[in-house]
Amino acid sequence: MGFAAVARVTDSRWTACAVRDGIDFGIEPGGELALETTICNEIRQHRQPVVIGHVGSHPEFREHPTPKLYGFESYISVPIFRRDGAFFGTLCAIDPRPARLDDPGIVQALELFAELIATHMDSLEQHELTSDALRSEQDTARVREEFIAVLGHDLRNPLQVLSTNTWLLRGELDDTWEQPLDDMRNACARMSELIDNILDFAHGRLGGGIPVTLRETEGLGGILEHVVSEVRAAHPGRPVEADLVIGGTVRCDPDRIAQLFANLLINAATHGDPRAPVRAAARATGGELVLSVANAGRAIPEERRRRLFEPFSRGEEDGRVDGLGLGLYIAAQIARAHRGALEVESSDQRGTRFRFRMPLHG
Repeated sequence: MGFAAVARVTDSRWTACAVRDGIDFGIEPGGELALETTICNEIRQHRQPVVIGHVGSHPEFREHPTPKLYGFESYISVPIFRRDGAFFGTLCAIDPRPARLDDPGIVQALELFAELIATHMDSLEQHELTSDALRSEQDTARVREEFIAVLGHDLRNPLQVLSTNTWLLRGELDDTWEQPLDDMRNACARMSELIDNILDFAHGRLGGGIPVTLRETEGLGGILEHVVSEVRAAHPGRPVEADLVIGGTVRCDPDRIAQLFANLLINAATHGDPRAPVRAAARATGGELVLSVANAGRAIPEERRRRLFEPFSRGEEDGRVDGLGLGLYIAAQIARAHRGALEVESSDQRGTRFRFRMPLHG
């Protein structure tokens, strides 16, 4: 066939998308024909192939105006359908000479080409959609990071001013203000902890995980001892027993490991039997760092246990609601960032134990 084209055919236009012209038909990609003068318009309506081997001897098309207008004797065209079944246009060909087009294999071959064309267009469209979605996600990620940074800055600055002034006022006021100032300072510390938790939650849920800076760390045991001291001071009525043995170096983010350990200790000190001590242990052995925190008391129900490491899961079985319920979620995210795991086991006989494991050297 001297001329072939992939044509976009709508209810108002015939437009050439791709062309092979060996007879100087005069249509280039982007060129148009008057829709009503084309047989493709009829195919758009009945959605079936049209095959004409010799116009002059064809009972239906020998008097058709289109062959006379465009000067062809042979014509073949098959519809192109998109993946969703929508009609796109046609794969068509013409020639000024008659052609033997009565072989069914010719139509089947053109229909196969039409399917390949449609598949290619669908693939290109999907690629464009995916690229647009990726660019949108990247833009959203940048906005998230900016939001997290601004939130941290705007919340922490006024809190720091308030906390600093409570310390300054302590030396200026008489003893009757000692307790109110202590309450204000404790409230500032609690607010700072809540802000840290919210920012870590934002990072974990929106920014692709809690960020950590891994480095070879010596003296991790001393860092964790300091955490135990802080928890003891914050919960004077709850004894905390610690057995921390960590020798050598551990590849980790020591601040984040301390945060994980503190969250577990605070959770244990807040819940369970208040008359029994919280027991903490740490070991670096067998290529692993293992931290455990245990308390006595009733077993955590299985349904709650499955949700412990989800955000906003709070201890309510004993009538208390403490904080936002982000502590264990953040601890689990820190564990994951260290290629480790945080697990829990709980029974009425043995109480509840959280255990964190991670490789010593990443």
